[in-house]
Amino acid sequence: MSLISQYRAHTEERAQLGIPPLPLTAAQAVELIALLKENPVQEQEYLLDLFVNHISPGVDDAALEKAAFLDAIIRGEASCAVITPVEAVGILGTMLGGYNVKPLVDALSSADSAIAEAAVLALKKTLLVYDSFDAVVELAKTNAYAKEVLESWANAEWFTSLPTLPEKMTLTVFKVPGETNTDDLSPASEAFTRSDIPMHALSMLRSKMDNPIETIASLKEKGHPLAYVGDVVGTGSSRKSGINSVQWHLGADIPAVPNKRTAGVVIGGIVAPIFFNTAEDSGALPIQADVNSMDMGDVIEVYPFRGVIEKNGEVISTFTLEPNTLADEVRAGGRITLIIGRNLTRKARKVLGLGEETIFSRPEQPADTGKGYTLAQKMVGKACGLAGVRPGMYVEAETLTVGSQDTTGPMTRDEIKELAALSFSADLFMQSFCHTAAYPKPTDVKMHRSLPYFIMSRGGVALKPGDGVIHTWLNRMVLPDTLGTGGDSHTRFPIGCSFPAGSGLVAFAGVTGTMPLNMPESILVRFTGELQPGITLRDLVNAIPYVAIKKGLLTVEKKGKKNIFAGKVLEIEGLPQLKVEQAFELSDASAERSAAACTVRLDKEPVIEYLQSNVKLLGQMIEEGYGDAETLRRRIGKMEEWLAKPELLEPDADAEYAAVIEIDMNEITEPILACPNDPDDVATLSEILADEKRPKNIDEVFVGSCMTNIGHFRALGEVLRGKGQAKAKLWVVPPTKMDMKKLVEEGYYAVYGTAGARAEVPGCSLCMGNQARVADNAVVFSTSTRNFDDRMGKGAKVYLGSAELAAVCALLGHLPGREEYMEIAGSLSKNGDKVYRYLNFHEVTAQELQMLVD
Repeated sequence: MSLISQYRAHTEERAQLGIPPLPLTAAQAVELIALLKENPVQEQEYLLDLFVNHISPGVDDAALEKAAFLDAIIRGEASCAVITPVEAVGILGTMLGGYNVKPLVDALSSADSAIAEAAVLALKKTLLVYDSFDAVVELAKTNAYAKEVLESWANAEWFTSLPTLPEKMTLTVFKVPGETNTDDLSPASEAFTRSDIPMHALSMLRSKMDNPIETIASLKEKGHPLAYVGDVVGTGSSRKSGINSVQWHLGADIPAVPNKRTAGVVIGGIVAPIFFNTAEDSGALPIQADVNSMDMGDVIEVYPFRGVIEKNGEVISTFTLEPNTLADEVRAGGRITLIIGRNLTRKARKVLGLGEETIFSRPEQPADTGKGYTLAQKMVGKACGLAGVRPGMYVEAETLTVGSQDTTGPMTRDEIKELAALSFSADLFMQSFCHTAAYPKPTDVKMHRSLPYFIMSRGGVALKPGDGVIHTWLNRMVLPDTLGTGGDSHTRFPIGCSFPAGSGLVAFAGVTGTMPLNMPESILVRFTGELQPGITLRDLVNAIPYVAIKKGLLTVEKKGKKNIFAGKVLEIEGLPQLKVEQAFELSDASAERSAAACTVRLDKEPVIEYLQSNVKLLGQMIEEGYGDAETLRRRIGKMEEWLAKPELLEPDADAEYAAVIEIDMNEITEPILACPNDPDDVATLSEILADEKRPKNIDEVFVGSCMTNIGHFRALGEVLRGKGQAKAKLWVVPPTKMDMKKLVEEGYYAVYGTAGARAEVPGCSLCMGNQARVADNAVVFSTSTRNFDDRMGKGAKVYLGSAELAAVCALLGHLPGREEYMEIAGSLSKNGDKVYRYLNFHEVTAQELQMLVD
């Protein structure tokens, strides 16, 4: 079948679903170019449309073929009856950056003035020029066309030529009441389609409401763009696929960029911070405003600069356009584009000897209070070469460690291609395969084979399917007191500070080694007293929202929701001797608080022990052929440098916090759980048992996820040992292959088997809900991170709590009473040194280390 007939058939098949065809592959681009070289060209209008509009830009493999063909036309080395050399230059100008840049720069020296002039027009709007900037600067010394390009960049004509954010926007309300989490916008069960934005967008909200896509289509008949409106919007994970879905249905096409859209308006009573930032990066306009007077189908007028929303001529809500650079971000097509373009303009002005530009809005910077800095403020300051940064300060901070996981990895790969990047500037970029390892679909298998090469070819580190959870591994690679980010909201560092992000910002941080940040305020959570018998760190995790609710700082109700933690840095102290693996339980769960980031104040000793272990682990990774070896060696060197002079930042005594929450551990005398189905809905075990509305029998138990470590699995085994078959269906999924191998060696897998447990490949498993699922309507006790509706199974009611309580629930098949729990689990403390022992790779033999890592 010829390309034409094959692609038309594919187009028709996709049209039946209401979505456009996939972009052309490199092989299809080669075949298309061969057809365009024929004279006469068959179906020239159709083929030209395919060539111009259906090949992804940047450094996509198909883009390489496209750029090479156009370059050949310009040079006279190839001919095409439907593309002249000048038109070839114009088409190159639509390709954003990457493979098109050198041909455009070369065209500036063409003997044909029309070609050179066309190249000027194209390069004026091309921002992703990287090292070619220096070539233009050099050429500008003798070439008037190159000088014109340089002057255009200096004057930001790429920006000023774009339309400004309108003073007034007439919109139709598409309202989703209550809370919209990113699982609603981008279901985990459909994660394998995320890089196919139109296909994935078909699943948006289908478990949340009836006929969402049809409703959107009918609302568009009113003739106005739609605004996505909700009480709480975008809670949950950092997945950019959530905003991709919203923009696909409510946004605008991007010329010559297939299957992706920009713009769109999101209005929420609360917009989750990561979702807000991802919307900014994508060119959308996110607004936080009271939405109580907005209903489905209402026509509203939004006045962005006045901060007013009207309906039927009456003001129904007010807001502040924040950050103050938001209008520029929307105009530029997104915060990332604005940053890249703004930096290009500054570089050009510096070369030309021009002063500071006055074209862009300057981020509003807070006044210096003269007070001290918090731990997070010092870490961010260190990443900016400053003593500290104040809340509200805009910075572009050095980002040393970047993580990507497999359900967002293909999107990150596409974003890297669109950024036209062939290498990473971040000191360490790591890709995991933990979300798809256990039950890979054919698309996942293909991704497992192709994505590692893509990452390693750019200097990144790629794990293997079955190695385990992204966070457990990435934390092993972090340097103390440094910043990072990752394409998963649980990318939180126990010995540094991570600001998780969507795949677009992850790609940007990986490519540039920096990330934009409006420094949030901090909330201090200070633990005092002594940890009581039978009480675990997971109970302390749940104590944070428990105490916040008591103090009126957090509400469970979504309408008019209060959340003191939302968008702020959660800073934890009072547990300085925790092992780093334990501290991650605290930092990890800050995602459920909707916190922007988290710090945990530790003493030097556990951090030293952790880094000594990690040096050995990374060294063994090199021995086992993990790439990129040079990146791993560089990180080992920096770890050893820190170990030679171990120093940790500390908060100042007079640091300022938005709130201080004191939690007395002496008062926590029984387990605290998150109840179905909201991680904020916390209660003590006794309160749950006394509440007739709460389910008590437990059908299934999941012990796994990034919230676990090897100690939890030993505790599980000790509770189950000698007790026969567990009453509840039990899932056991260690976070890494090293944990699994050690547990096997110690005989715990034999205990699990006797209890009838189902053990899976190390990874995320039920936590994300995109692979295996619990039974419909099951009552579940889980050690995982969050428990949103339908995440683990259709209609499932999920409690979240400790592995110790999970073990008791599995054994009994129901929630135990406080005394019953203490009687069964209390014995664990007698063997605490044996049970809660962590993997220190520097303390094992070379042979055992090889066995654990290979």
